[in-house]
Amino acid sequence: MAVENDSSVTEFILVGFTDLTQLQLPLFLLFLMNYMVTVVGNLSLINLIYLNAHLHTPMYFFIFNLSFIDLCHSLVITPKLLMSFVSENTISFEGCMAQLFFFCFFVHSECYVLTAMAYDRYVAICKPLWYTVTMSPQVCSLLMFGSYAMGFAGAMVHTGDMVRLSFCDSSIINHYMCDIFPLLQLSCSRTDASELVDSIVVSIVVIISSFIIFVSYVLILSNILHISSAQGWSKAFSTCGSHIITIALFYGSGLFTHLKTSTDDSIGQQKFLSVFYTNIVPMLNPLIYSLRNKDVRLAMKKTLKRVPN
Repeated sequence: MAVENDSSVTEFILVGFTDLTQLQLPLFLLFLMNYMVTVVGNLSLINLIYLNAHLHTPMYFFIFNLSFIDLCHSLVITPKLLMSFVSENTISFEGCMAQLFFFCFFVHSECYVLTAMAYDRYVAICKPLWYTVTMSPQVCSLLMFGSYAMGFAGAMVHTGDMVRLSFCDSSIINHYMCDIFPLLQLSCSRTDASELVDSIVVSIVVIISSFIIFVSYVLILSNILHISSAQGWSKAFSTCGSHIITIALFYGSGLFTHLKTSTDDSIGQQKFLSVFYTNIVPMLNPLIYSLRNKDVRLAMKKTLKRVPN
């Protein structure tokens, strides 16, 4: 994607998470630890699913892609965040637009992957006899292709909309990354149309994914209520538990961030809250899907036994 813009600004300065000197070192170490756990956790889960044949199922195919997205998301955001703690953190205009594009791409894609996972859980619990046919490898691949394609389309709209704006006065972004709202506030162009387009795109993503997830879980709950055995209840809840936690963390932190931003017009609050879905959620996802999952724990034991002493 060629980036062409008539702005006089050729590079931006990312302020970072905080300008309090006494917090720079502790926060650097904290986010470095977060980065290491995120990368190791997601890479480990990706390798476990790849190396163990009994995890080659639709559910783990989606978890594999979720971990891949979380890993890439962290690689796009966290290195620049860490740099802001140790030196003046500059980023070129092209680099800023690239970061914005990949940030939007992975966030949108994760929304759709979580939606596909909800549909997968619905079929597994409500239509178990049809599961292998309905969630065939071709269907799963198509769902993933659609998730990435829609994520790409959303990211192109956000980034293309931003590239058309002019940046001519200040080059200081009051954030640790190139996000939509800080860039809109920095632009010297009229941003009414851009804000409307961005709101429409985000609304489409949230409404579509939330509706499918909600309907899937309403049908799942209805089916669970007809299960008489306690073992059936336990199996159903254990199957959906990890996914529900992931949805709550990802959507809850993301929506609360933007609701607070639009209400209080506070970039400072947005920086603090956005850490949850840019850093905390990608770190927690592999822990949620490994610690709560017997199949993953079994795969981990088998993989460790293969490692020569």
